[in-house]
Amino acid sequence: MSTPLFPAPAGKADLETGDVLTPRFGPDGTVTCVTVDADSGAVLMVGHMNAESLARTIASGEGWYWSRSRGELWHKGATSGNVQRVEELLVDCDQDALVMRVRVDGHGATCHTGRVSCFYRRVVLGRRPGPDAPASLEVVGEAPRFDPADVYGKG
Repeated sequence: MSTPLFPAPAGKADLETGDVLTPRFGPDGTVTCVTVDADSGAVLMVGHMNAESLARTIASGEGWYWSRSRGELWHKGATSGNVQRVEELLVDCDQDALVMRVRVDGHGATCHTGRVSCFYRRVVLGRRPGPDAPASLEVVGEAPRFDPADVYGKG
């Protein structure tokens, strides 16, 4: 799907080896973006970008996303001060996924829970989950760096 902001590739060779960004947005008009810490490589979050948020990210050097739950553009850190400064934006071979390396201002936290990363729990492996024994989670990340109620005004 081409957009007014990004052209469609002329063919597979242009898509895979060309020098023009021709993202392949999904049926919902978004492409997945995995956001990682520029220094540690830790996964901070997974978000979605539409053509407008991708264009704003490229132009501003700051993380912009499309909030699927709110149905609106989202400038990461606009409310919390934890703005993502983009160091590098990578696109995969068929241009349907992005990896964005960032440094985070403010509290240095990405997650709305106040944590550095949205990935602060892991699934306990080793047994098959079922109705009598649901899969369980354990906290592996560090403690929150800020109280969301203080930053966002809600719990």
